[in-house]
Amino acid sequence: METKEERIARRNRERDKKMKATPGYVVFSVMFTLAYPFIAVFTFVMSTLLAVFSSISRAMAWVVSGGKSH
Repeated sequence: METKEERIARRNRERDKKMKATPGYVVFSVMFTLAYPFIAVFTFVMSTLLAVFSSISRAMAWVVSGGKSH
């Protein structure tokens, strides 16, 4: 006799197997794998730009405040 936990685990495995066989899952997996390097580069560039503009803003605020670091 199968325990409740084993039955739930089996149902989850069966559901995951069916889901992974769908065309949408396959297309998403392939597209995500191909797009990942572009996503990573975009994230790096945007983070770098944010850091640069943040530094400029902090420097301008420091100058305007007369050199006080509040």
